[in-house]
Amino acid sequence: MTSGFWAVVPAAGIGERMQSDRPKQYLQLEDKLVIEHTLQRLASHPDIHGIVIAIAEHDQWWPAVSQDIACPLHVVQGGEQRSQSVLNALIELSTLLDVMDQDPWVLVHDAARPCLRQSDIDKMLSVLSGHDVGGILGIPVNDTVKRTDGDNVITDTIDRRNLWRASTPQMFRLALLKSALETAQDQLMPVTDEASAIEFFGLQPVMVEGHADNIKITVPQDLDLAQLFMQQQRGEC
Repeated sequence: MTSGFWAVVPAAGIGERMQSDRPKQYLQLEDKLVIEHTLQRLASHPDIHGIVIAIAEHDQWWPAVSQDIACPLHVVQGGEQRSQSVLNALIELSTLLDVMDQDPWVLVHDAARPCLRQSDIDKMLSVLSGHDVGGILGIPVNDTVKRTDGDNVITDTIDRRNLWRASTPQMFRLALLKSALETAQDQLMPVTDEASAIEFFGLQPVMVEGHADNIKITVPQDLDLAQLFMQQQRGEC
């Protein structure tokens, strides 16, 4: 089994803000489920050799998901936190490769980001493949940023220069990311994304600028926005 580039998709979240009867990754978006779009975006890239997806233990919706994609798909049980789901997937990937000198690049991508562009994956592979640490996809902050107190009273305005909105994929070597997540877990350090674990590990990831239409489905109106972005992307082809 070749190593190359692999994708990991943490998909064990509930998505309470959607106020739906199912997790957001299983909502309908055009002719497919959100997660089907996401998996197809990853699987259709020629350099991604396989995907490991982490789903909730009692996930009743996963069996209905189409797994007809262009690369191998492996399923593991996720955890209560995103970091545990990713770590479980990395442990499974280590077992799949089963060769000590295979240390592939892993692109961790949110299950609810169905609008990822192939060109953004291309850019990440180009920029990061020769990097010692790795990095993440992101978007520069263009809006004025305010800080408030507990009563929502503005206390100051933040200098937005060099500020970014972190996105996914987040791309790191398998062994490094696995060690970083294990270290954060052992030291009870909460990490909200993979880059946080790498930073806690004492390393500095790189930010790679991506497209702003790589949105995460979080609230109900995001589905309409994602549909609009997909229509626009098809028009650009």
